[in-house]
Amino acid sequence: MAIHTATLADTVRNDRPEDLAWQADKNHFIHPYTDFTTFEREGSQVISEASGVTVTDTDGRTYIDAIAGLWCINLGHGRTEIADAMGKQASRLAYFNTFGHSTNVPASLLAAKLAERAPGPLNHVFYSTGGSTANDTAVRLIHYYFNRLGKHAKKKIISRNDGYHGSTYFASALTGIHGVHLGFDRISQDIVHHVSAANLYRRPQGMDEAQFCDFLVDELQQRIHQLGAENVAAFIAEPVMGAGGVLVAPAGYHRRVAQICRENEILYIADEVVTGFGRLGHWFASEDRFGHVPDVIVSAKGISSGYCPLGATLFSDAIHDVIAVPQAPGGLLSHGFTYSGHPVSCAAALATIDIIERDNVLGHVREVGPYLQARLKELMRHEVVGDVRGDHLMAGIELVRDRAGRVNFAPELGAAHKVFTAARKRGVIVRPVGNVIVLSPPLVLGKADIDRIVDTLHEALAEVSPALLAG
Repeated sequence: MAIHTATLADTVRNDRPEDLAWQADKNHFIHPYTDFTTFEREGSQVISEASGVTVTDTDGRTYIDAIAGLWCINLGHGRTEIADAMGKQASRLAYFNTFGHSTNVPASLLAAKLAERAPGPLNHVFYSTGGSTANDTAVRLIHYYFNRLGKHAKKKIISRNDGYHGSTYFASALTGIHGVHLGFDRISQDIVHHVSAANLYRRPQGMDEAQFCDFLVDELQQRIHQLGAENVAAFIAEPVMGAGGVLVAPAGYHRRVAQICRENEILYIADEVVTGFGRLGHWFASEDRFGHVPDVIVSAKGISSGYCPLGATLFSDAIHDVIAVPQAPGGLLSHGFTYSGHPVSCAAALATIDIIERDNVLGHVREVGPYLQARLKELMRHEVVGDVRGDHLMAGIELVRDRAGRVNFAPELGAAHKVFTAARKRGVIVRPVGNVIVLSPPLVLGKADIDRIVDTLHEALAEVSPALLAG
């Protein structure tokens, strides 16, 4: 500790908190998804304040936050109603455990509100602290469910390539973005199996959308047959694949896959961590956008508009009716977290739901979402843009060296990161993911904000394209 303190004091020659924070961060903070090849030299951009759809760094530069923090600041920054609800709850009751038969007012009321807004019979909520733990909860309790039914062989989970379901140890096994596993051990390979991503842009040559849907459905059927339906517990999918590149499935895909699951007594887990709470213009996307009711919905991020960590796994009545039967007199459901149903987080979620309803945020998304998608299509005039795709307020722009051949840039070229840097220089923060530029802005942005985001991307692409094509 003394060594680090001396290093910080020696490196930072004044006492500006911003400079101290930058150096302390570089010395001590291990960041998620750090690029250590550049971190030691560059350190972090320190964001110090935010308001509405913008964030400001410690150098006083302000940017449009076109990624809503990380898919989550759905109602924008600086919402005093949410902050006040959190502060009021923290003053009244900051924390008490919810184990056994103890509860608190916000957690109880929020569970009822989630059940009201969820599709079909998804009336039961298990709280966690984020998407990863919510997905872990889904699988653990599904395994328990089949155990209680005496179907102990039903353990396998089918996920999808390029799906993202978290980075806790089991959730990372569900994740099908294979690059994130490099150097890490992979557990549960006998349990977790992957099928193709629903990637229309990368579908086999010669297939139209309907044929590709048939291909994906047939592949899943064959995988179930290969594994044995008696061994498969669940299929997990995002309504629109997020971190895997904003991939929108072919029409009818989710509905047909859900039917296959029902026919084989396989539970359908809809990972709505990104799509839930308005990003596609509805509370949840599974039924309202894609025409099916899953057995389990996993939510986080927008549930509290990112103001407090919170995850919620919603289970159907049918699942609850089985897991709620005690294994023996006094038997316990032995699963839970210290912060399950945390009152401050749940108060933030209740305030979020109130604002979404009061301000008709879902209707606003349904209005401005198509405008964003239409304006982004203009980026196809840049030779390096191979595909523009998305749904309402989530979008992906895929960069290619050869549009006709759909040939990506080499990873080491950092094509999307170069666009990210050029856009940030102009005051807009986007997210580079491989060769894809990802957008997931706050749901409250206006058409003028969309115009600025798209115009900035035009400028950024015009700046970097010549070097990318030459490289």
